[in-house]
Parts: sequence; C-alpha cells; structure tokens
Amino acid sequence: MLALGCAVALLVISTAILLWARTRPGFDPYGWLVWGQQTVAGSLNTNAAPSWKPLPYLFTAPYGLFGHYQLWLWMITSLAVSLGGAVFAGRIAFRLTGAGPERRYAGYAAALFAGLGLLGISDYWHYMLSAQSDPMIVTLCLGAIDCHLSGRPRWAFVCGALAALGRPEVWLFLGLYSIWAWRAIPSMRWLIVTGIALVVLLWFGIPALTSRSPFVAGSNALGSGRRLRSDRVFGTIGRFLDLSPSVVELIALLAVALAVVRRDRVTLVLAAGACVWVIVEIAFSLHGWPGLARYMFVPAAVVIALAGVAVGRLLAEMSRISSLATWLGIALVIVVVGALVPTAVSHARAAHRDIRAQRVRTAQIGKLSSVVARLGGPPRLKPCGEPLTRLEYQTVLAWTLHLNVASVGYKYAPAVAGGRPIVLFTPRADGGWRVQALHQRLPGCRSLPR
Repeated sequence: MLALGCAVALLVISTAILLWARTRPGFDPYGWLVWGQQTVAGSLNTNAAPSWKPLPYLFTAPYGLFGHYQLWLWMITSLAVSLGGAVFAGRIAFRLTGAGPERRYAGYAAALFAGLGLLGISDYWHYMLSAQSDPMIVTLCLGAIDCHLSGRPRWAFVCGALAALGRPEVWLFLGLYSIWAWRAIPSMRWLIVTGIALVVLLWFGIPALTSRSPFVAGSNALGSGRRLRSDRVFGTIGRFLDLSPSVVELIALLAVALAVVRRDRVTLVLAAGACVWVIVEIAFSLHGWPGLARYMFVPAAVVIALAGVAVGRLLAEMSRISSLATWLGIALVIVVVGALVPTAVSHARAAHRDIRAQRVRTAQIGKLSSVVARLGGPPRLKPCGEPLTRLEYQTVLAWTLHLNVASVGYKYAPAVAGGRPIVLFTPRADGGWRVQALHQRLPGCRSLPR
C-alpha cells in the first residue's frame, strides 16, 4: 500500500509540475512519440534520428493508441519515474548509514541529503521536464540497487533489465548480476534467460525489421556533433565531474574511506561500479560515440547517494562519542550544506531560465499544430510532397503530421533545387510559422501558401 501511495503521489506531483512548467518533449522524445504513433499506424521506420532505444518505446507504443494524449501520457510517466529516483537514492543512503533506532535521525538526514542532491544534478530538471529517458534510467538503476539491498533480487533484475533497455552501459552490470544470480539463486534462471532474451530482441530485433540494420542505434550515434573531438579520456571525466559540486564528490570519497575502515563491501562495490560506468563511457567516447554528461547521470547519482551515507555516518558516529561531538557533527553537516547553497541557487536560476525558454518553444509548437490544422491537417498535406523544417523541429513536425521522422527533411537547398513537390515549414522569429508549398502539381496542393 505504501508503494502504491508513493506512486500515486508521484503521478499527481508530476502532473502538477508539468501543468505549471508548460514545457514540451525534446528532440529525441518527440521521435520516440513518433515510434509509437507509427507503430499503431503499422508503418514504423527507425532509420532516422533519434537513435533507437527500446525503453521509451515500451511506453510510447501503447500510448500511441490514445492519439494526441500520447504526449501527455509520456511526459507524466517520464517525470513521475524520474522523480522516483530521489526516493530510491534516499532509501539507499538511509539503509547504508546503518544507524540504530536511537540514532534514526542520522539515517533521515542521509536520505534527505541524497534525495535532494540527486535532484540537484546539473541540468537534471531540464532533462526531466523535456521528457528524456536518462533520469528514468537513474531511477531504474537505483531501484535495482535498493531492491537487492532489500532482499528482492528478482525485482532488482527486472529493474536492471529495464534500465538496460535504455542505455548500453547497463549491459555489463546486468551481465555480472545475472552471473551472480544464476549461481546464487537457481530459481531465478528462467527469469534471467527471459530477461536477457527480451533485451537482445528489443534492442536488435525491432531495428532489424524497421531499419537498414539491426545496429542502427550505434551507427546513428557515431559522428554526433556533440562528441568530444580531442582529449576524450579526460574530457569525459570532466563531463562527469561537472555533474555534481566538488564538495559532494569529496564527501563521497569520505564515505569510501570509512567503508575501507569498516570493511563495508556494499559501499565499496557501489563506488567501484560508478568508476566502471565512467570507464565504459570513456571507451564509448574513444569509439566515436558522444559520451555526453547525461549518459553518466547514473554514476553521479551513486556518488550522491554515497555522499548521503557519509553525512549519515558522520552524524551517527559523532553522537557515539559525546554530546559535544554530536553538536560538532551537526555543525560540520551544516557547513557542508551551506557550501552547497551557492551551487543550488545557481542551478535553480539556470533551471528557471531554461523553463522560460522552453515555454517560448511550447508556444511555437502549439502554433505549428494550429497552422497544420488550418491548412487541412495531415490528410491534405501528406500528398503535397516532402515536408521540410529546421532540424530542431524535425521530430515535432513528424509527430504533428503523423509521419516517420525519415519522411521529414531539413536540408532546404537540395530539396528546393531538386524540383520535386515539397512543403517548407519554417519557424519565424516572432514565434509563428511560414509555410511554402513549392513545385506543386496536384490541384489540391496548388492553393497552399507559396
């Protein structure tokens, strides 16, 4: 009942936040919505951007049955799941603090520090409010850790398998956990085989049927304009370290040092896992994939959870010495929190600026829908040739016109010079849209604006 109540609360809070923020999905999430829309239409094509990943497809495909409500269903789901990461970070920090009933406050302080710290990861709110899957993957990975610590290995595996549908970095950890569970819990073997088979099938089977290659996700990710072009090793590390304040990372190191003294294998394994994730990301970056900071949200979340553990253990251990030491521990925690205030204020201001910019984008997207409806909607516009728009609106226009992203162009000059029928949807600086139907041959298309 408690879990159900928490889930309902997250759904209500997420809906309220989205109604207030008035944001819309980013480039990739609109593409995921297109996948669901076109699956329902029976014409899915995954050749174009965004790169294929099965996790959002598990939601956007069934949500595609609900027409334009698909967008809201995905945004609410994405934000609710993402906010759940703060709950799991807090639970992990509380559990690893190991404070007894007489020092329960230390565990609560650790949980609060970890939960709020997670929500303070650099740009985290931007990705949550633009319905990206990366914060969802953080929740699933932290959920897997929490389930394992709670003695629920089957649910831990399920959470890990779902996370593996979102990021390939998870595959290594899922494989290692599967080996352990296979040996330690023989009754889980059917679940392990089924889960891994589904991960492989969803990652490579669907693209094999709907694109030029089963490996289209990897090929699309190569050559990204956001990849590091030099110093990819330290550049990737730098992106990771920029996700959290240095104070948090130093406190997490304190947790690791205490774990060494206490021979706390769980904390040490979590710290090692965070390091391994970053190493895997470095390897991906060297291969030519982007190595973006948001791909390392998971290890950053683990570091924050460990920092929460350090806070909790500091309070618990100091209270065992004397009342004076207790107050000293509280003072140290207050100093740490105070040191984080400037960063928190800076992040809050940046998030506010981002929300204002996103609201302008939302208004422009709304006007695009109105323009398409005024011109007769997708049934009238589809026969009039290839639609084209600026790259940042490619997936938005595809979803609005009920087309695959591969059917919407963004290279104006070659299309105009080619002489074939096209319809240009160009965003204007005033927030409106300029529509131009060129080289039209059908009578019903010649009356469109030129």
